[in-house]
Amino acid sequence: MALNYKTRIGNQLLRCGITTGSCAALAASAAAYCLLTGEKPSVVKLLTPKGIPVETVPECWKETKDSVSCAVRKDAGDDPDVTNGLLIFARVWKTADGIVITGGEGIGRVTKPGLDQPVGEAAINSVPRRMIREAAQAVCAGEQYFGGLKIEISAPGGQAIAEKTFNPMLGIQGGISILGTSGIVEPMSEQALVDTIAVEARQIAESGEKRVILAPGNYAVEFLHQHLPDLAKVPLLKCSNYIGETIDIACVNSFQEVLLVGHIGKIVKLAGGIMNTHSRMADCRAELLCAHAAVCGAGTELCQKLMRQVTTEACLSLLQQEALLPNVMESLLNRIQDHLNRRAEGAFSIGAVMFSNTCGLLGSTQTAKALLGKWSGSCV
Repeated sequence: MALNYKTRIGNQLLRCGITTGSCAALAASAAAYCLLTGEKPSVVKLLTPKGIPVETVPECWKETKDSVSCAVRKDAGDDPDVTNGLLIFARVWKTADGIVITGGEGIGRVTKPGLDQPVGEAAINSVPRRMIREAAQAVCAGEQYFGGLKIEISAPGGQAIAEKTFNPMLGIQGGISILGTSGIVEPMSEQALVDTIAVEARQIAESGEKRVILAPGNYAVEFLHQHLPDLAKVPLLKCSNYIGETIDIACVNSFQEVLLVGHIGKIVKLAGGIMNTHSRMADCRAELLCAHAAVCGAGTELCQKLMRQVTTEACLSLLQQEALLPNVMESLLNRIQDHLNRRAEGAFSIGAVMFSNTCGLLGSTQTAKALLGKWSGSCV
């Protein structure tokens, strides 16, 4: 199957693919048609929730006395998806009434609350379930069949592939998830990453926790382990570059106290109100350090040097040499606190801890100090 639908990512046009949910629905449609008519369709078609039509050639047919199964091969387009090329099978039986959807080999099982499906269910999300059901119902209506169907979705090899995904961390064991809300895979989708953050946040909230630590990456996780071990029991949520989105997610999940711990190279951008810290969105690190240095008394020569630096660590070294580092960090953190408060809109208390790999702790906002004092009995 080759989907010719493309999307623009930056300055590139990249080919989209189809979700595992679309694959499952296509396979179910083909298998149901064969079960009811005795004929194997050479091509099966589907209109995705995004409104984009897709079609494919079903393969790996297998017929028994009372069931039919076939597969659709996952095509991820230009997205680096570990499930690309995986065969998604649907096996279909006749039943008395209704349509029942189950998960077979290679499909994960939900073991933690807060996911799209309840604990114990196959990890086939609600939109793919609807797509599978509607595809099967369309075949039944077309063939004037008024009984029911049982549809088992499977993905041989899915258990090994799932180890390369977020599934084990999210509490989905034994295989992949059947996913998709649009039916289409958009390459390097930021929304997919934000959706994963949202799932993790919801799981933390459903455990009864009202506190959470936001960590943009592994540097922050390592800093927490080394310098703030007292916070080990506070849930940790990795937010990557999506700090603003994660604050919004925290609000939706009714957290009451949020602490952002990040390397200066990322969270200094918050002092400029930049809530997506990816360099593609904005890179004003030197400009912000220079502006706050100037406010704190830096002269023209130092400001010019700061503007020529390509790393925040190099800027910190210059500020240390001029004995301006503490004042500049305090000025930046005050501004970061302002922007965090503005994004949270009073829904919860939020503060930030900032560090660097060479200097260690650079400082904490006033709200962060209060949270740390409350959480660990000592202030940073």
